[in-house]
Amino acid sequence: MAEQVSKIKDSSITIFTLFTTTGTLVCCAIPIIFVTLGLGATVAAMTSAFPFLIVLSQHKIWVFLFSGLMLAISGWLMYRPGRSCPTDPALGQACGTAHKWNKRIYWSSVVIWFIGFTAAYLLLPLRMWLDI
Repeated sequence: MAEQVSKIKDSSITIFTLFTTTGTLVCCAIPIIFVTLGLGATVAAMTSAFPFLIVLSQHKIWVFLFSGLMLAISGWLMYRPGRSCPTDPALGQACGTAHKWNKRIYWSSVVIWFIGFTAAYLLLPLRMWLDI
């Protein structure tokens, strides 16, 4: 029973990590990409329709720190030593399937986080360095 509760907790942390890293895209990456592509009016419409985007972008350091911390915790929970599935064939198969999906969600979250980080912190200095 305790093992099932642990698996549910691990799974919920992985899904929560996906949502926190998606916040990095919403606050920082998507508006910057839109402005770069010349869609500044779209960003203005987005911020008037969703005013919380302004607050998120003002505190993007905390958004990135929190989502990075969630990624680290989720990765540790998923890849920690001593983790095993039940010996019952049906439960073992369900555990293996859940672990496979957790890994997919985790690595997609890592990719989303790096896209957001690149757009928020690396694109402008790179553009200035390349003099584009």
